[in-house]
Amino acid sequence: MKQTAPFGTWTSPVTVDLACGKVVSLLELSSDGGDLLWLERRPRDQGRTSLVRRSADGSISDVSPAGEDVGSRVNEYGGGSYVAAGGQILWSSRRDGSVWRLRPGQDSPALVAAVPGCRFADFRFVPGRAAAVCVREDHRGRPEGDPEQAIVALDLSPGLDPVSNEGHVLVRGADFYAAPRPSRDGRCLAWISWNHPAMPWDATRLHVAEFVADGALGQAAIVAGSSIDEAIIQPEWSPEGVLHFISDRSGLWSVYRAGATDALARPGSEPAPVLAAAGNGEIGGPAWNFGLRWYDFAPDGIVAILSAAGRAKIVLADAAGAVTELRGVPPAMECPVLLAGSGDGEKRMAFVSLSPVRMPAVEIAGVRDGLAVHSETVRAAGPDALGPEDISVGLPFSFPTGGGETAHAFWYGPRNASYERVTGEHPPLVVMIHGGPTSSASTALSLRTQWWTSRGFAVVDVNYRGSTGYGRAYRRALDGRWGIADVEDCVAVAKHLAARKLVDPERMAIRGGSAGGFTALAALTSSDVFRAGASLYGIGDLAMLAGDTHKFELRYVDRLVGPWPEAAATYAARSPLNRMDAMTASVIFFQGLDDKVVPPAQATAMVEAMAARGIPVAHYEFPGEGHGFRGSEALRRTMELELDFYGRVFGFETPGLSERVSLIAGGGTSPSAPG
Repeated sequence: MKQTAPFGTWTSPVTVDLACGKVVSLLELSSDGGDLLWLERRPRDQGRTSLVRRSADGSISDVSPAGEDVGSRVNEYGGGSYVAAGGQILWSSRRDGSVWRLRPGQDSPALVAAVPGCRFADFRFVPGRAAAVCVREDHRGRPEGDPEQAIVALDLSPGLDPVSNEGHVLVRGADFYAAPRPSRDGRCLAWISWNHPAMPWDATRLHVAEFVADGALGQAAIVAGSSIDEAIIQPEWSPEGVLHFISDRSGLWSVYRAGATDALARPGSEPAPVLAAAGNGEIGGPAWNFGLRWYDFAPDGIVAILSAAGRAKIVLADAAGAVTELRGVPPAMECPVLLAGSGDGEKRMAFVSLSPVRMPAVEIAGVRDGLAVHSETVRAAGPDALGPEDISVGLPFSFPTGGGETAHAFWYGPRNASYERVTGEHPPLVVMIHGGPTSSASTALSLRTQWWTSRGFAVVDVNYRGSTGYGRAYRRALDGRWGIADVEDCVAVAKHLAARKLVDPERMAIRGGSAGGFTALAALTSSDVFRAGASLYGIGDLAMLAGDTHKFELRYVDRLVGPWPEAAATYAARSPLNRMDAMTASVIFFQGLDDKVVPPAQATAMVEAMAARGIPVAHYEFPGEGHGFRGSEALRRTMELELDFYGRVFGFETPGLSERVSLIAGGGTSPSAPG
């Protein structure tokens, strides 16, 4: 029998131990022969990431040694952390940027490169050569925050000194590089470049050149991106040796085949669409990380991820261009990895599933005639600890917003099998804002969302203007309007839900991390809709961000706000720190002290300004944490403290918390995580 209790006080099956200790992140899935490989980020292992292999016999083990942290810090966000082919594996260590190699038959990896000041990412072996191409980020002798990027060939010959193996430079001169991809016969190399102030989802160029006798590259040709602004991502060579890529030249990211006059794929005609997105769906996304994959080649066509309305579905396109959505498989994080088939026309594919009712998992599905005929869970991100009656499934909806525009979001109502509402009470609302801001929310099951809904909160996850997955025009709708259009959307969705009596208008909070933290703080200093907010490594001073961030995002705000310093007045007007007179809501701040993207001074300045005005504020700093928390201690404390903070503001006490929030009002010091 269900208990009747006020919203926010329900006892939840989602514990901090479950959400922060037993759940891992599954990343960068790939295959090599009969092996599957992926990365696991484990909060209980101080947030370290291990490389894991599932061998052909079904056994699962760590490839990387105990204590290793596989990953890259190129562009600070990394990605493209390893490559596996022909039984050998190459990976980057996040600890110091060193590169390691494990060869067939070896039990321990060998150090390939350990060049102080250099970082490496996005590896590919070069066919026929003892070398791997990759992106190198070189901080040696460079100004703080201005490393040089280049595409280099790392020598894999035995006996080399790792300290001097800095890579042979193949391409340099642009501000940024990504996706060096050798052709399958080793004759050519394709790659992407872009320059400030563009981001990789604004304007990039696709190049190709031939390797010459000494391993250098000959004259490069521009395949796409020379005459129009288009965001080109994921170049790949087909089995027939034809260069493919994703472009948003049509307004929607779609797959194209390079127009070519010879085997080098030098441009001879306009690229031709191979798999075109339609409606409000896209095949592609923002390249915040290296190595992201949205399509691959199947024996009779292309397999791809089509993202539409927050759902990433798997589709197959045959040689004639006919597109079929796979049935019986959940949405997926990235394009599936095709495995050896089982005969009778069956395709076997592995992917990281993003089901709305089950934990993410590495899965293998057998597909015949567009239908999954069997599936196997290889590794789940965590236990399926929630029953169907405890899970709140995200429902997509659109709503009117500023200037007569339309924005999008997902609604999660409060849900718990053991509780029901007090008659006449409406739930408190948590408005969630994704980061980026060029990112997107989805309906994939997240214990961070169920943490709120299972305790009696309503949640709305907003794909505000600027989000990915709705086409280039929607993504660019935030240009020049960051801190305005996104705030309008978040305020509008809260009012929309309150007007329909789905939530309590007196108990609404807004939360976000990074760029989402800026939007939350901007909303709190420009409207009176929200009574509470949470900023996780968020931005309070845009001018400070313009002068104190890493190279990748140094000019990002030029497009979102205006060129710096010409638009200094706009930066000042949009910054929450300069609008504190309008701040009436209470805010809790969480900040990593090793954050290079949004330095800790941002949170400190906001906290001091609020405390000086006597506004209740909480401030928690975490040594050893950067931009995005990885360790279980930081994850646990932020979840419990934020929940308790909302309880303090909204007038209820949540049971079972191990720590209660400490508020600062009119002065005080900031609690910190134990060192």
